[in-house]
Amino acid sequence: MQLYNKIMQYFWLAAAIIIFVLTTYMSIVEGLNKWVFYYVFVVIALLMFFMKKWMVKRMEKHMKFLEEQQNRQEN
Repeated sequence: MQLYNKIMQYFWLAAAIIIFVLTTYMSIVEGLNKWVFYYVFVVIALLMFFMKKWMVKRMEKHMKFLEEQQNRQEN
């Protein structure tokens, strides 16, 4: 599960970078007015990256808490 979480986290970062580069290129070629809306997808991908990062940290803290609880019950 940790490998999947890392892969998906960096997938969203890569998606944000690729979308940003392509949108910027197309804005230069065809005009900003036509492509400015697509920057919303960059923001969404970045939000997904940071949300995934936050959730992974939260899950790790919760797993440590559960381990501590289990160790207390055994002793």
